[in-house]
Amino acid sequence: QWHPAFCAAAGLEFHEDIERLELKPEYNLSKEPIRIDLLIIKEESDRRIKNEIGHIMKKYNVIEYKSPEDALTIDDFYKTVGYACLYKGYGERVDAVPINELTVSIFRATRPEKMFLTLQKYGHKIEEKYPGIYYVTEHLPFPAQIIVTQELEPGEHRSLRILSNHAKKEDVEEFLRKAEEMNMPRDRQNVEAVLQVSVKANDELYREIRRDANMCDALRELMKDDIEREVSAARKLGESEGEVRGEAKIILKMNHSGMSPENIASITG
Repeated sequence: QWHPAFCAAAGLEFHEDIERLELKPEYNLSKEPIRIDLLIIKEESDRRIKNEIGHIMKKYNVIEYKSPEDALTIDDFYKTVGYACLYKGYGERVDAVPINELTVSIFRATRPEKMFLTLQKYGHKIEEKYPGIYYVTEHLPFPAQIIVTQELEPGEHRSLRILSNHAKKEDVEEFLRKAEEMNMPRDRQNVEAVLQVSVKANDELYREIRRDANMCDALRELMKDDIEREVSAARKLGESEGEVRGEAKIILKMNHSGMSPENIASITG
C-alpha cells in the first residue's frame, strides 16, 4: 500500500501548513470514463494528408469535437492536450507514442473568441493557417489546431459545414450532389450519419429543400436505409398499437427526412 503511505507522508511533510491545505487521495478527474472523441492514426506518418485540416497531422492525432450546443473554453483546450498526454503515457511500451508524432485538433462550429484571447494571454500564438483553421503554437509539447467549421472553405468541407443548427442551403444542396457520386459502402454510411443529424437540427431548411424534386429524390436515396429502418420499426409498432397510429408515425418520420408527400404515399400506400 505505497500510495496511501505516500499521501500520509505528504501530510507530514506539509504539517506546518496542513490547516490551510486540502489533500484528496485517489481523486477522480472525471465522473465518466475519459475517452478521446476520435483518434486518427496515419499508417505512413511522413505522407501528408491532402485535406488542409490534415496538414498538421502526424502519426497519432487526437481529435476533440464540440457540438453547436457545447462551449469551448480554455479548460477544454487543456483537457484535450491532457488527453493526448495520457494517450502517450498509456502506450504499450515506453515511448511507443513519440511526442514528436502527436497532434491535437479541436473542432467547433463558431469561433471561440474568449478562448483565443485567453490562449494569447498565456503566451500561446494563434495563426490562421487556412480559412477556419487556426494553429496554436508556443509553450505546447506538440502541434495543435482549432478548426472553426463555419469558417472553412465550402468546396471541400460541406460535411462539416452542415453539422450545424444554422446550416446553409447551398452547403446542403452541394453536399447532396457530391454525396450522390459516392458509391463505396463506408462513404454512404458516413453520408447517412451526417444527414441524420443535420436534418434533425435544421428541420425548416430541409422542408424547403424537399420542395425541389431533384434534391428531394437525392435526399431520399441517400437516406434510403435509414428510412427503411424507420418504416419497418413504425409498421411493427403499428401492428401492436393499431394500423392508423402506426402509419401516422411512418409519415411523421419521413417528413423529418425531407420526403415529399408523393414519395411518402408511394411507400406507405
